[in-house]
Amino acid sequence: MSKKAISTEKAPAAIGPYSQAIQTGDLLFISGQLGLNPETGKLAGDSVEEQCRQSFANIRSILAEAGLTMDNVVKCIVYLTNMGDFASVNKIYAEQFSAPFPARCAFAVSALPAGGVIEIEVTASK
Repeated sequence: MSKKAISTEKAPAAIGPYSQAIQTGDLLFISGQLGLNPETGKLAGDSVEEQCRQSFANIRSILAEAGLTMDNVVKCIVYLTNMGDFASVNKIYAEQFSAPFPARCAFAVSALPAGGVIEIEVTASK
């Protein structure tokens, strides 16, 4: 198995010992993206909506670096610190994709790195 790290300055640098994304064969695995602004290294705002939109912007940048788009996304995992934010996130999520929508699951977690309220990871296929 060969694997290639995918990285772009248009998304936040990894804040630990991991890659922004790994490509193997036709699959691209993007690490969880917080709502961090890549220019400032800070959260895009306090609200789940601001952080969610930034998370998707980061995902789009990483996909573009690999020559892919949101249409290539086949699976999303959404982590929320407050499941009460699910409806707001669901609305923004629906704006990011067209049918057929990717498979998805969402989890409530007690905390996320950097004080984030949402983190999204995706798997894409060429």
